[in-house]
Amino acid sequence: MKITDTIALVLKSKDEGKVLTIRPEQTVYDALEVMAKHNVGALLVLAGGQVVGILSERDYARKGVLLGLSSRDSHVHQIMTSPVVFVSPQHTVDECMNIMTQHHFRHLPVLQDDAVVGVVSIGDLVKWVISGQAQTIQELQGYITGAYPG
Repeated sequence: MKITDTIALVLKSKDEGKVLTIRPEQTVYDALEVMAKHNVGALLVLAGGQVVGILSERDYARKGVLLGLSSRDSHVHQIMTSPVVFVSPQHTVDECMNIMTQHHFRHLPVLQDDAVVGVVSIGDLVKWVISGQAQTIQELQGYITGAYPG
């Protein structure tokens, strides 16, 4: 598990296989219910099978609450982030972390041939990097103590 690994490997390691989505005409309240039910911080916004936006808790806080919009009366398209920055499964963990840092967001859709194949969060990427570091530390400890094969 290295920062040079592809996002395809990260997606394979994730337990969930379903990407959670919402339609732009649905209410923000509907979106919040889905996020709460599934304990996620963002939903992809799809219209006609195409990604048209992403809605995060941060969008709700900054564009909904602060502007005084009611979640029951406002629609996803009013506060979603669009256009969406996305990556392909061939992007590396390092590239994705850089994109997220540069753009100040925590969720990154993964598309291949215009089809959604997953979403990675900054948490997913940090876990990936930490797992790789733990593996390296274990190998180094084995080497130092003489337990390392070779």
